[in-house]
Amino acid sequence: QAAAPLHPVAVQCQEAQVVVTVHRDLFGTGRLIRAADLTLGSAACLPVAQSAAESTVTFVAGLHECGSTLQMTPDSLIYKTSLSYKPAPSVNLVIVRTNAAVVPIECHYPRKSNVSSNAVRPTWAPFHSTLSAEERLMFSLRLMNDDWSTERLSNGFQLGESLHLQADVASGDHIPLSLFVDDCVATLSPDRNSSPRYALIDLSGCLVDGRSDDAISAFISPRPRQETLQFMVDAFKFAGDDRNLIYITCHLKVSPADQAPNPLNKACSFNKASSLWVPVEGTGDICSCCETGNCPLYG
Repeated sequence: QAAAPLHPVAVQCQEAQVVVTVHRDLFGTGRLIRAADLTLGSAACLPVAQSAAESTVTFVAGLHECGSTLQMTPDSLIYKTSLSYKPAPSVNLVIVRTNAAVVPIECHYPRKSNVSSNAVRPTWAPFHSTLSAEERLMFSLRLMNDDWSTERLSNGFQLGESLHLQADVASGDHIPLSLFVDDCVATLSPDRNSSPRYALIDLSGCLVDGRSDDAISAFISPRPRQETLQFMVDAFKFAGDDRNLIYITCHLKVSPADQAPNPLNKACSFNKASSLWVPVEGTGDICSCCETGNCPLYG
């Protein structure tokens, strides 16, 4: 609803950002607060626009920006931030005439909605062809507990521990599908192209982190089912950076389950004992490009 003295803070939870509109009559007293005394989130982001005519101040921030936090429930993603009002003394005065205030803000998003930009459109014509053509695949990537039985409740790790990551696809009425992880990159921000960045999986399914001397990262073989792929990565942090929050972004894809694994669709781990790349399924030669670096990409 529109920001007004009766409802002085209005929030719009959009697809990738939150828009917060604040009426400067924040306390409904008729006295307008100063826009300079308003910030968003723990990072104290500043407003992007002001309207003198409407006496409003507008903040726009990405869901991961301004120090927001993410909470996951079985059904929802909840992004939390807060609007802060900290009145500064007026010029030449040592007093303030309003109280500080903090307004908690939450955006809730369903976890089970489609997040893929394209539907997989089948070329066959089974009985469910119309339904399959319209259906969108549902991909997920989750942190699991050590025995893979349930999702891990905490996303905090100590160095020396291992992350158990599980990628899944819900295929519905499609023909049987095999899931693959093309690449995974770790960064300090949600932007997968930001720097520093560290590749965990690369080259269309090579778990390159397992090549490191101090890592035992690997895909889990055999798969629990064709539409699931599990892998372990040793916990790490970026050298020379004290931040303890790391973003892992992965590109998932599917191929027909009856299609033999190949250099484009594969899941390969490095076996230190034999110094060879080993696939979860398929013949060893599909992993040879993990060593040479000339694997086909995004075919």
